Amino acid sequence: MNVSVVLFTADLRLHDHQPLRAALESAPEVVPLFVRDPAVDRAGFSAPNRLAFLADCLTDLDAGLRERGGRLVVRHGDPVAEVCAVAREADADEVHMAAGCSGFARERERRLRHALESDGRRLYVHDGVVTVLPAGEVTPGASDHFALFTPYYRRWSAEPPRSPVAAPGSVPVPQGVRSDELPSRAAVAAVSEGLALGGEREGRRLLTAWMSRHVDAYRERHDDLAGDVTSRLSPHLHFGTVSATEVVHRARSRGGAGAEAFVRQVCWRDFHHQLLSARPDTATKDYRPRDDRWRHGKQAEADLRAWKEGRTGYPVVDAAMRQLAHEGWMHNRGRLLAASFLTKTIYLDWRDGARHFLDLLVDGDVANNQLNWQWVAGTGTDTRPNRVLNPVLQGKKYDPIGAYVRRWLPELADLEPPLIHEPWKLSAADRSSRGYPDPIVTLADGLARFRRARGQDQAVQGTSQTGKRRTTDAC
Repeated sequence: MNVSVVLFTADLRLHDHQPLRAALESAPEVVPLFVRDPAVDRAGFSAPNRLAFLADCLTDLDAGLRERGGRLVVRHGDPVAEVCAVAREADADEVHMAAGCSGFARERERRLRHALESDGRRLYVHDGVVTVLPAGEVTPGASDHFALFTPYYRRWSAEPPRSPVAAPGSVPVPQGVRSDELPSRAAVAAVSEGLALGGEREGRRLLTAWMSRHVDAYRERHDDLAGDVTSRLSPHLHFGTVSATEVVHRARSRGGAGAEAFVRQVCWRDFHHQLLSARPDTATKDYRPRDDRWRHGKQAEADLRAWKEGRTGYPVVDAAMRQLAHEGWMHNRGRLLAASFLTKTIYLDWRDGARHFLDLLVDGDVANNQLNWQWVAGTGTDTRPNRVLNPVLQGKKYDPIGAYVRRWLPELADLEPPLIHEPWKLSAADRSSRGYPDPIVTLADGLARFRRARGQDQAVQGTSQTGKRRTTDAC
């Protein structure tokens, strides 16, 4: 055999790439292939921020291949038809690709395997490329997946991940295989102004810099909204420009409480992928239905619009939503607060929030986005499904001097704590001159409405607008 094809999907890198390594071992030449699938556009997953980041990733991947004597072949169309066409053009007997976790990815693999076998060729699907452990590798005795994170984390931690493989020194590519033009970030409209740069080189640079500067402080400061010592690697993990397996190895080799706290967060990513793999319908359906009667109508639509625009009247929530609009990314603590406010304080369907996040997040992925939203909404795997995050208390705790709020809400920039977290205490004239809205709902009213909807009237008396806790679940 003289040629193999490598189909890149959510693994746009050369380091620690098992399918590429296997293809190079099986044939003297390979065709590195990426297929832009129009079905992704039709499904509404081709958000501008991800398309721009993808363009960076493909340009960088092509540059890395050219440094090794190769190039990236890009095609547009149905992946099954395009892979089969490329295999015929190159006279390739094998196609290698990474295993996916979603129902969409598994159906693509099934169709591709059938088409290739009908054409006398073989498909090799490699596990553990997108995640650290393959989805379904560790399971409890009585189920096909873990429904709770902590027992999954214990089992996951006890399983040593595979060793990362080095990037190849050369990638010989046969002549004559047609390629479409590489996409360009500049050609994508409506991209967030502060969107980060994509590509493997940038991902590896970011990983190295963060490991040397911030990982040791991660355990104590990962919720610090203004300090922002989070790794910001989530877009690179989503597109696979850095290997989750290599990230875990590098963190554990450094050691310390900060590194292990970070590894735990990487495990959350694997946890959600194994759950989605076992229950693909959780992308759109409640994992644990709560008989929610989500709000509808004109007022609900107005509240949703205020939330999207960062004009709810609760500064830390609005700051998070404005960061999302500007960067296509949001601090994890901000994501929790924004999601809790939508689903529990104004009691709107988690799917509305998840859709908006997918419209903007550069790291938006079905497993992590949808299942994190379900966790916060109480329809997922949270063991305290009725917990409500109080945005005032949370703002004071995780943005104590208001630096995060000032960064994103210039109309409040001159305020000091506690007023920066409670601007409704200003005079009516001052509030009006700033153009910042009053709260769209009081916390007490929002909490009472949520409790009634969940049948929890007897459990709580409510929470005051100032954030004084009256329930152990309103934190």
